[in-house]
Amino acid sequence: MGRRSATPVRFEQAVGERLAAYVAAHPGSSLSAAANRLVDEGLRTVEHPGVVFRDGPTGRRAGLVGGPDVWEIVRALKSARAAEPEAAEEDVLGIAASNSGLPLRLVRTAVRYWACYPEEVDAEIDAAATAEDIAEHAWQRERQLLARQR
Repeated sequence: MGRRSATPVRFEQAVGERLAAYVAAHPGSSLSAAANRLVDEGLRTVEHPGVVFRDGPTGRRAGLVGGPDVWEIVRALKSARAAEPEAAEEDVLGIAASNSGLPLRLVRTAVRYWACYPEEVDAEIDAAATAEDIAEHAWQRERQLLARQR
């Protein structure tokens, strides 16, 4: 984690009340941590128009407005590149856009976000792969348990 600096901030009363309500609704959070996270996310959405942040099973993560999470598009791009190593950039982007039903501009938004925050996005991809492996193994064990014995 990076070095923290004390930055005095005065919130308008209504903003301060909303922040306090947010913290109350999210146990384990503090005013400082919530303000830090929300400011960081706000700055990221300004830097990357089309990116929003949402809660989910793995916590907060970047997603595309009206679309999937950024990691899902990046994983699709990596898969398309692996399947078509000689394809032109536009073709790989087109595959991801076509498969996701997203406009090309949002696919490019996901790529730009990943370029700035690769560790964050790659960690989500790794977590999804691990969860998929665990679910697959559990399903296989269920099938073994419930299989007819001949």
